Formats: sequence, structure tokens, C-alpha cells
Amino acid sequence: MTRASRPDRGALFNANPDSTIQENDLETRLKDAQKQVQTGDLAAASTIVAEILSDEPRSRDALYLKAVIERFQGNPDAALRSIEEIKAVAPEFGRAHQEEAHLHYHAGRYEQALEAYRRACHYNPSLIASWDRQAELFQRIGNQGEARKCAEQARWLKSLPPPVRAAMNHIHEGRLIKAEEMCRAFLQHNPRHVDAMRMLADIGARLNVMEDAEFLLESAVAFEPEHVSARLEYMQILRKRQNYEAALEQAQILYESNPEDPVFQSNLAIESMHNNRFERAFELFDRVLEKQPGDPSTLTSRGHALKTFGKHDDAVESYRRAYRSMPEHGDAWFGLANLKTYRFTDDEVAIMQREEAGDRLGYNARAQVCFSLGKAFEDRKEYEPAFEYYRRGNELKRVQSRYDADQMTEEFAAQREVCTPELFERQGGKGFPAPDPIFIVGLPRAGSTLLEQIIASHSQVDGTLELPNILSLAHRLRRRKQVTDQSQYPQILHELTDEQLHQFGEKFIEDTRVHRAGAPFFIDKMPNNFRHIGLIKLILPNAKIIDARRAPMSCCFSGFKQLFAEGQEFTYGLNEVGRYYHDYVHLMRHWHEVLPGQILHVQYEDVVADTEAQVRRILDYLDLPFEEACLQFHKTERVVRTASSEQVRQPINTKGLEAWKPFEPWLDPLKDALGDVLEDYRR
Repeated sequence: MTRASRPDRGALFNANPDSTIQENDLETRLKDAQKQVQTGDLAAASTIVAEILSDEPRSRDALYLKAVIERFQGNPDAALRSIEEIKAVAPEFGRAHQEEAHLHYHAGRYEQALEAYRRACHYNPSLIASWDRQAELFQRIGNQGEARKCAEQARWLKSLPPPVRAAMNHIHEGRLIKAEEMCRAFLQHNPRHVDAMRMLADIGARLNVMEDAEFLLESAVAFEPEHVSARLEYMQILRKRQNYEAALEQAQILYESNPEDPVFQSNLAIESMHNNRFERAFELFDRVLEKQPGDPSTLTSRGHALKTFGKHDDAVESYRRAYRSMPEHGDAWFGLANLKTYRFTDDEVAIMQREEAGDRLGYNARAQVCFSLGKAFEDRKEYEPAFEYYRRGNELKRVQSRYDADQMTEEFAAQREVCTPELFERQGGKGFPAPDPIFIVGLPRAGSTLLEQIIASHSQVDGTLELPNILSLAHRLRRRKQVTDQSQYPQILHELTDEQLHQFGEKFIEDTRVHRAGAPFFIDKMPNNFRHIGLIKLILPNAKIIDARRAPMSCCFSGFKQLFAEGQEFTYGLNEVGRYYHDYVHLMRHWHEVLPGQILHVQYEDVVADTEAQVRRILDYLDLPFEEACLQFHKTERVVRTASSEQVRQPINTKGLEAWKPFEPWLDPLKDALGDVLEDYRR
């Protein structure tokens, strides 16, 4: 390969690498290898990289540098093998896909190059070279519209101040601390720079500091009301914070600026759906489909809306239209699987297997298809291939995840150490006295949606959503000005004043009012709130808390075979989900000890065995009179947004109680992780 055909070597390393290597001498050697590449001494660089990889064989950046060196040495096959190693370690590392694209491009495989450049930009939108090359390749095949879009994106990136562009790159390569430092430093001198504010908001959203992200984007929109990307991101943050009415307002502003824009129509449809304006949502989806017939994303979103609205058959047909239009659209396949009651046909299974075995699926789409195939084979009672597909799907998600089981165990231990009887003796009773909230906590797939449907069937109770307010408050109480700062939560619970405890509880009641329909009581079924029961009882001392628990093997395996929309990353491995359940049970034992009689433990298997007795027990705990509608919960018409939405519209049955049993030959790692709670889980 001639020097002229290679990208500029200096441009390959325009941002510091984020190596998984922790030792300073190894990091220094990686930088030394980069310098050797830039000066042309590839042999010396290769030697250094080989030494690094002998110590850290999964170092993403060392593997990337190895691939670059191999390409420069004229060994494209070896470079492609190195790229496959990178993708196994870091599947969303945009530069790896860009490097793959360069190899295809220089070999004249332009179609493959274009697809790899597209993936590179999907995972890291800051890669100017990939946008430029896409523009060139689209121009080559006569697609002027796409060529123009890619060229415009490249021009916009080049117009950004270098620190902002570098921060954007750091974000998409996972270096959030470095990105945050750069954004903050830049904003100190340029406090109204909208794109820098967007970057810092993106970091906040990735760290689940949603309140800060919302404030930044609200300010950005105020500074530049015509900035479409800022308004779209502001709308999305509002949606994530479940401020659906405000998100709808932003979608309406965008729509009114150009009512014929299908992007704005689609976003307004989605926000209308979240505000239960389903007829408006369907009308807008249909308008998009008039202009873009067969658009798989719109058809899938429409299917989600129909499912939420309870129109099962129409949802099925919308999902089917989506995959017929694009068989590699994983979201459509998983939409069908997530109906739970749907059974895939032989032809559909064959199509999914063909796609899963091919190379057209994106990373997330591959995980969606694997989970869907797992369900398809489980429904057929072919348990070995079912488990293999579930295993593949979970492995894909686990590689993508940053979940740390040890860190989570430490967080649980901190709650037990800090939230002592002395804390509740000194701080108890100072919060806002409203009796309105009913918290249903526990693990996902433990029956919390069933309990919500039962209780929300009562005339005095509103069912709402999995509300993020308690989790957001816990994040704020950490008092981290930067991600590098040490968390002050839960220790800070000892220091909160009477006024603060009262205000936090009152704010929770006010902020959640938007989700209520006028009943005196309402449900918050965010399962992860069990980690913050101490906080809940301090700010809302009269709140009711129900622990929805399910037998460990059933609960954990049900979580393992469920692909969640976001969060719940502890489910993507048998060891991980088992450890989480184990730690959950021990934390709940602590809460029952320090808050005796204040939490109701409801066992899913007991609800199935004697529904009426358990319903009466729950209503007694809630101080509510018995109502027959709670036994006829499956007839209650309300929006249900969780994975159990189809199941809770049916009478209770015993089908799911032992669903894990046929998979027992492969579940020893789960049993080992559960430890003492494998048998002793009811207390």
C-alpha cells in the first residue's frame, strides 16, 4: 500500500486513548507506540503493542493500534482479524468500524466500506473521515440526497471548536470523565455555546443525572430556539424523565415549524402516544407512512403504540409489516416477541435464523433477534437451542454493558450500614405527611405489574408508571459536581434538615401529580426503588411500600430471558442476576428489621395460589375497602407500558411458575450465585 493511499497518521490519534490498562507504565507504552506509528517506525510500534497485549489482551486501544499498524504494513487480512477482536471486546467502538471501512475501501469493496462507515458514524458521530467517505461513496452511486447529508454533517463537525469536537469523541469512546472536564473548561469561557451544552447534557444523561441534563438543554433551547438538535434532545430528556406533557409541547413546537417533516411528525406521534392521545398518534404515524411506505421504524413505533393501547392484533400486523419491509430490523422482531403471547411461525423463525447467521444485523438488532429466537424455540419446547439464543443475546448485552456487580454489592452494603434504627429514630416523621403514594418495589419480572394492575383496579387508586423521581433524588443527594467526586449518599441522610426532608417529600407529590387522574392514592412501581426505601420513608413517612417478590429461579431466569429497553443491566448474565437477587433479599431483610411492620411482602406464588386472600391482605395493608374489581383486574382498561402488558390483561394462571425447570441443565451458575437465598428467600 502506498503512503498516498493511507489516511494521515497524525489524524488517527487526535484524541488520547482510553486504554483499559490501568498501570501507568503500560499507558505510557501505548502512547510511545502511537508516536512510533506517527514517525513511521512500524516495527518498533508493533513490538510495543505486542508487549501491551501480552499483559492486557483485551485492551481496546492496543488492539485498535495493532489493526492500524497491520494495515500500514500491507497486511489487510491480519488487520481485519484484529478488528474482529476489537468488536468482541468493544462492539460499539466507532474507530474499529472506521478502520474496517478503510480496509474495504482500499480493496475496492465499496458497498461493504459504505456500510462500515455508516456503522462507524452510528457509534461515534464525531468521525469526520467516515462522514467524508460516506459522502464520496454515496456520490459514486448517485445518491445525491444522502451524499449531501453526510457532507453537511462533516462540515458541521469541522466548524465546531476543537475542544468541543474532542469532547464529543471522548463521549462516544466512553471517556466520560475526560469529556466532562473538557466541556466544563470550555463552557467557563463560552457559557452560551449550545453545542458544548449539548455535550455536557449528553454526559449527564449517560450518568443518569437527568435533572442537570434537562437544565442544560432547557438553557440551550432558550439561547438558540431554532437549534433543532438541541430541541430534539431536550424533548427526549423530558420523555426520559417522564415529563410527557412538556415533551409533547416541544414536539408540537418542532412540528409547527415544519408540519410536513416526517421526523417531526414521528416525534409528535410518539409524544402523543405517551400522553395517551392515541388517535392523534395513529393519525401522525399514518401520515409518515403515506410519504415513507414501509418505513420500518415508523411501523414499529406504531406497533408499540397499538400494543400499549391494547390492540394486540393490529400491533402484530404493524410489526409484521416492519420486518417484511426490512428483515434485519431487530426492533420489529422483538416487538413481536415482547407481546409474550405471540407465537412465531416457521417462516418467521427461518427468516430470523438467516438474519442472525448473516452480517446485515446491527449490534443491538442482533441482540433483539437472539432474544426473539430464544422465545420462539422456548414456545416450541426446544429448550437447548432456546437457551443458546438467550445466552447469545445476553452475552451481546453484557459486553455492551458497564455493569459492575461488585460495585452494586457495595452500594447495597452502604444502605445497610447507614440506614440504622438510630437514623429513623432521629430523622423519622419529619418528611411530608401525605399518604398518597404506594410504592411497589422488587426485581423486574417478579409480578409487580400484576400487583399494580390489581391495586389500580380499585376506585381510589391511580396506576401511573415506573416513576424516576426517587432515583433522581438519590442522584442529586450524591452531591457530585463532577463524575470524579466521591458520593455523599446515603451518608447524607443523617445530615438532612427537617425542612429538607419535608420539601423533598412535598416536591415528590407535586412532581408526580401530572401522572395522576384524581384518585386519592397512586402507585409508583419503579422496581429499583427497593434500594432507596430508607430515603422514601424519611421524606414520605406515611407512604405504603409493597415488596413484590418471586421465587429466585423463576424471577432470575425470567429476567435473564428478557431484553429490557434500558437499565436492568444486572440481568445480562446468570451470575450477575443471581448475585443481584441475593443482595436484594438481604437488603430487604434489613429494611424489615429497621422499619418493622411498614413494608408488606407479597409473594407472587401466593397470589397465584389464592388470589382473593392476597388481594384482601393487600387492601387491608393499604387501608382500602375490598372491591370486586380488584379480582377482575384483567378487565380493567388502562395503559400498561411494561413487558407484562399482555399478560396482565388475562386472568391469573400458573403457566409461568416453573418456566425455568426445562432449562435447569444450564442454570448451575445461577444457583451458585444465589447462595443461601436459593431456598431461604421468603424472609
